[in-house]
Amino acid sequence: MPVNADASGLDGDEDGDLPINELFYSLQGEGTLAGTPSVFVRTSGCNLRCWFCDSYHTSWEPTHAWMDVDDIVAEVESHDQADHVVLTGGEPLIHEESVTLLDRLADRGYHTTVETNGTIYRDAAIDLASISPKLASSTPTPETAPDGVEPDEWTERHERDRIDRDALAKLVETYDSQLKFVVTDEDDLAEIEALVSDLRAVADATVRDDAVLLMPEGTTRDDLESTREIAAELAIASGYRYTPRLHVDLWNDAPAT
Repeated sequence: MPVNADASGLDGDEDGDLPINELFYSLQGEGTLAGTPSVFVRTSGCNLRCWFCDSYHTSWEPTHAWMDVDDIVAEVESHDQADHVVLTGGEPLIHEESVTLLDRLADRGYHTTVETNGTIYRDAAIDLASISPKLASSTPTPETAPDGVEPDEWTERHERDRIDRDALAKLVETYDSQLKFVVTDEDDLAEIEALVSDLRAVADATVRDDAVLLMPEGTTRDDLESTREIAAELAIASGYRYTPRLHVDLWNDAPAT
C-alpha cells in the first residue's frame, strides 16, 4: 500500500500504530554489531531522499502495512533465537510510536539498535544509536535519481535537511552511538572529517575515532566491487573504522536480509 511521500503525513493511526515495510530475522550486516543475529523492524517513510537508498520502498516509493505495537512485539518474540532488535527504515524516528515500540522492547530485555539519519532526536529506550549522517554525495540529481524517478523538489529539500548538528549532538550525548558514513569516493573523506570535527566541538560527549565507521556504497555485490577498496583505504588513512555490508556480501540484494 503506498504512503504519502511527505513524512509528516505518516504520523497517526491508520488501523495500526506504525507503517511497517518489513519485519524479519537475519544477521546485522553493518556497524560494530555486524554478524549479530537480530530481528529487523523496518518502518516506512523518510524525511530525506538519498539517491543510493538501499530501502527504495521506504522512501522514494514507500509501501507498508500498518501494524499495532502489540503485534510487532509479538512477531519479534516469535523469533526466539534473537535478543537484538534493529529498528530501521526509512527513518524510524519520524514516527512518535517508535518510542512506544522501543520502550516495550526494552521492558522485555531486548537490545535495541536504531538506524537513523541523525536529523531527529527522540527520548527513547535506545541501546545503540546507529547514526548515518548524509553527505553531499547523497543528494539526488536528475542524473543520479533512481530509474524512472524525477527528484523534483527533493534535490533542494534533501540538501537543506540532510545535516542537523543539534540533533546529531543530542543523539551522541544521550546514547551509545556509532557514526556510519556511506562512502562513494575519495572526496567524501574531507567532508566526513569536517563534520566529525564540528560534532566534537559542539557535543558534550566524546566522539571516538573507532566510533566513526566508513561503509562502501552499494546495494549489490557488483556495486561494492567499485567502492569496497575505496572505503577500506580511507579507513586506513584516517584511523576510522571500516564496516562491511555483510548482508550484501552474503545474499546480494535479496529482500528480508
